[in-house]
Amino acid sequence: MKHEAEPFWKEKSLAQMSKSEWEALCDGCGKCCLNKIEDEDTGEIAFTNLSCHLLDPKTCQCSDYKRRKAKVSQCQILTPKKVNSLAWLPKTCAYKLVAEGKDLPSWHHLVSGSRKTIHNKGESVKGKILSETLVPEDQWEDHIVTWIE
Repeated sequence: MKHEAEPFWKEKSLAQMSKSEWEALCDGCGKCCLNKIEDEDTGEIAFTNLSCHLLDPKTCQCSDYKRRKAKVSQCQILTPKKVNSLAWLPKTCAYKLVAEGKDLPSWHHLVSGSRKTIHNKGESVKGKILSETLVPEDQWEDHIVTWIE
């Protein structure tokens, strides 16, 4: 009887993953590329429907992934060490789920076999966002959303 190996995200910690495994784990939701507003008094973080100008709204992918930090100084490059310290990562983030020992959702491309599933299930930002360039920063509070967990 042949025993099938477990998928890499069940067998390895985030720190043990190869660069290609790490990159493959990203579900492509685009939620981490939305602008957030932090309440100065409570520290509570609210998501807006305003995306970084580098986010392609049709694919939910960064349009200049390799140079994103050089182009957007506040861009957070996710690393295994940062996953648990970034409170704003959505509950559905594959990196967060794996770090917590949880399985990936059925709509994740590594489970479903298609990168379109996340969009078809409404779990990405596709069709729900505006570019930050379209709204003055003093109006960002008008764009807070509650559909991100």
